[in-house]
Amino acid sequence: MKLEPIPMPEASISERLAGFSEVNQGYSEELAQAEAERCLQCKNSPCVEGCPVDVDIPGFIKLIREGKYTQAGLKIKETNTFPAICGRVCPQERQCQERCVLAKRGKAINIGYLERFVGDYLISHPPEQTERPALSGYKVAVVGSGPAGLAAAGDLAKLGHQVTVFEALHRPGGVLVYGIPEFRLPNITVDNELKELRRLGVEIRTDVVVGRTLTITDLREEMGFAAIFLGLGAGAPIFLGIEGENLPGVMSANEFLTRVNLMRAFDEDYDTPVQRGRNVTVIGGGNVAMDSSRVALRLGAESVKLLYRRTRAEMPARVEEVRHAEEEGVIFELLVNPVRFLADDDGNLAAVECIRMELGEPDESGRRRPVPIPGSEFTMETDQTIMAVGARVNPSARLVLPDMEQDEKGHIIVDPETLATNVPGVFAGGDVVVGEETVIRALGDGRRAAAAIDNYLRSS
Repeated sequence: MKLEPIPMPEASISERLAGFSEVNQGYSEELAQAEAERCLQCKNSPCVEGCPVDVDIPGFIKLIREGKYTQAGLKIKETNTFPAICGRVCPQERQCQERCVLAKRGKAINIGYLERFVGDYLISHPPEQTERPALSGYKVAVVGSGPAGLAAAGDLAKLGHQVTVFEALHRPGGVLVYGIPEFRLPNITVDNELKELRRLGVEIRTDVVVGRTLTITDLREEMGFAAIFLGLGAGAPIFLGIEGENLPGVMSANEFLTRVNLMRAFDEDYDTPVQRGRNVTVIGGGNVAMDSSRVALRLGAESVKLLYRRTRAEMPARVEEVRHAEEEGVIFELLVNPVRFLADDDGNLAAVECIRMELGEPDESGRRRPVPIPGSEFTMETDQTIMAVGARVNPSARLVLPDMEQDEKGHIIVDPETLATNVPGVFAGGDVVVGEETVIRALGDGRRAAAAIDNYLRSS
């Protein structure tokens, strides 16, 4: 057995910085076969225990070894609707791959790369289509076309229900298209995965803001939906509440990435305006911070510094994304926290005042708490700062259903098993329930909710 993992082919640094084409190039059949051969086919399958949607990982890898790529993809789709997406953006190194027996030697199977391979294979080699299930006679509305909503819609359609997805933006996909750059997840990949939903009969209506354009009463009484799933996401940015945050030049990662990813500000054929900073600072240590930093470089920044209040070991971003950011020229300023933003004579952002930190005792996240070092303040020049410190539920979610129970942070309160809200026939899942989470966990919520909705409809 070959012990060393097969690396992912990647574009060169110069190719990456020249545009927004995908960095990871994908396995060839030969590379996928070689990586699949490393799998021990463990009987107890510890890798599956680390998968939020219980993909039969040894099963699909065995099919790759046998050259049965279509069957491998269909095996994944038994529990994961979007393998081409999850194979690109899910943190496998902290989920399934972390449980791999070979991980003890630092040689875990590249499960995510193999998942992407078969997901892409299904897109380029569509399998024979099975007949649609007989219609149940029930109509279900899905509000939000992010991962949770799309997963719920797909499963509900397979169960025979007539599903309509309502999306507030002009393009479906939610965070998959507005939050993740093309060089990590091309929009065409999302579009290709959506074709399967449409084949199943799912209708996707864009530019509909439920709570404003339509109300829940409209959906129920005028349009005849017997059940509703809310996958509203968590798209409202979090700021630090420090002096100078309202200066021109300080913006949220949500706005920055949406302008570039969804509204294609990087493409000269589009008129979308976006600030292109020269000395850019990015605040945060997650995937959104890495994405923002790498986008700023591609937009022409001379210097991009990422300010993070802990050390590299505590960064929540994927290891691969941290590595790519560093390779491309992002400078990590660790154990640093912004204190206030300073303006120039014209009132525009000119600098950020920071304080150095040290790690204290662990906090509720299990990571050591960052503690300011008195007297360590210093100033860093910057003409653009991107805040990537998290997102929360948009307060407008309250407009969707005023009687729905929410916690103090605006998260919708649901039954932990069925994801039912306190309003009969209304279910919710994904980030609007648990806060910012991974794509695969949102998909898992969508699938659980679909099963619960089906049970609700057939037993009512």
